[in-house]
Amino acid sequence: MQTLKHYSIIALLLLFFSCNVSPKQINYGSDGCHFCKMTIVDKTHAAEIVTKKGKVYKFDATECMVDFLKDFDTSEVKLYLSNNYSEPEALIDATQATFLISENIPSPMGAYLSAFKTKADAIKTQSDKGGTLYTWEELLAHLK
Repeated sequence: MQTLKHYSIIALLLLFFSCNVSPKQINYGSDGCHFCKMTIVDKTHAAEIVTKKGKVYKFDATECMVDFLKDFDTSEVKLYLSNNYSEPEALIDATQATFLISENIPSPMGAYLSAFKTKADAIKTQSDKGGTLYTWEELLAHLK
């Protein structure tokens, strides 16, 4: 009986740790976009979705992630992540980011969309490059 208890505890621990809900590193130049199937190469515009079960979907641009959401059960999403334009390869919480659409900053799919961790960084870039700022909710409404 004692052995059964030990096996049960080990099984529960394995189950708990196998459902790791966290971002995965994007392998630029080899990973493909889950939406458009292009190879992800741009280190300032990539994005990820992580589901509550830990499944990761990688995208070459935030606009691909938003387009993917149109046919995806968003109640399953735990994390929405976008690369920080000011710090290439650094994933940030897209729901807390400030977005800039500026025709002076091309993005992989042509939406001219970039994400910033802070509103101050976005405003600074906007003053140099022009464009319009959006919150996550405003961006979703704009891209529908």
